[in-house]
Amino acid sequence: MKIRTFFHFLFVILVTSTIMMSASCTSNTSKPVYCLFENVKITDSVKFNTYKKSVSTIVEKFGGKYIVAGKPKTLEGQWEPQSLVIIKFPSLEQANKWYDCEDYKKLKALRHTSGEFNAVIMEGLGK
Repeated sequence: MKIRTFFHFLFVILVTSTIMMSASCTSNTSKPVYCLFENVKITDSVKFNTYKKSVSTIVEKFGGKYIVAGKPKTLEGQWEPQSLVIIKFPSLEQANKWYDCEDYKKLKALRHTSGEFNAVIMEGLGK
């Protein structure tokens, strides 16, 4: 368990550092941005299902598309996430607008009461 936590911590630090460096540079809005959510533990499936039914409409308003959703197979290392979701946005600006919009703030609060989650955002390599 300690090894998994250590590798997860390193992953979060690496992604956060990348985000901070890209935010301090001039943003190239032609690069896609990806949001990665790890559903660590669902404690209230009714609330989580309500969240899932509503969130895609808000994601789409900001140009977001679901790329991956489900349980991954671990190929290397100790990280064994239960469920991952990857959403692609056309730009960092659109991803931030989505994450900070009033409609998603309400759903985000609902999601937070339905379980334990991790989330990161990172810029893609190009179109």
